[in-house]
Amino acid sequence: MEHLANAHLLNWADIDWVLLDMDGTLLDLSFDNFFWREHVPMRYAEKHGLALEDARAQLEPKFLAVQHTLPWYCTDHWSRETGLDLAALKQEVRGRIGVIPGAEEFLRAVRRSGRRIWLATNAHRDSWRLKLEVTGIGQYFEQVICSHDYGHPKEDQRFWQALQAQQPFDPARTLFVDDSMPVLSAAEAYGIAQVIGIRKPDRNLPERPLPAMRSVATIAELTAGVPA
Repeated sequence: MEHLANAHLLNWADIDWVLLDMDGTLLDLSFDNFFWREHVPMRYAEKHGLALEDARAQLEPKFLAVQHTLPWYCTDHWSRETGLDLAALKQEVRGRIGVIPGAEEFLRAVRRSGRRIWLATNAHRDSWRLKLEVTGIGQYFEQVICSHDYGHPKEDQRFWQALQAQQPFDPARTLFVDDSMPVLSAAEAYGIAQVIGIRKPDRNLPERPLPAMRSVATIAELTAGVPA
């Protein structure tokens, strides 16, 4: 599929709802990558008297066993699994939370255009609340859609069905932006008309291809096309 090098390729006249992912779309995924790949294994090793590599070896199968299911995103689940207070661990490194350059300008432009703008995240409640507190971007959203309140992650069609039942919106007039290919595919399968992927969710890593999806490097590329 095409790279949206030209922001005007989005037909904003057909968009009333803008649903946006948080981590990797608006916020730099380097925080989450550091947290799960470095900070949690380090604290797990300290708690259980393990070498860091042994801690990683114990945690990896636990992560893979629930990948793309609701427990994968649940800090309560991982607190039970690891014996660590995951919410407290995130507070320890909150200084690493950051907005992707240009993302806030996009949010302002969409708000000014009068469209309805929802945050749609798989992040557990204590995670998204912390991140909105640190970054201040919560002010731009009409509401926060947390998949834990709907019983299924965004990868699951049942999430979209439950969202539609509780918060009616028109998929044919909706833009959805996310950095996860399974989530993007689920949104497209549900009938979201305009689905855009993010190729560079982590500022420290190179762009990755999203060959089956219309995509931009970062959400900042969409700002110029938003009508005033």
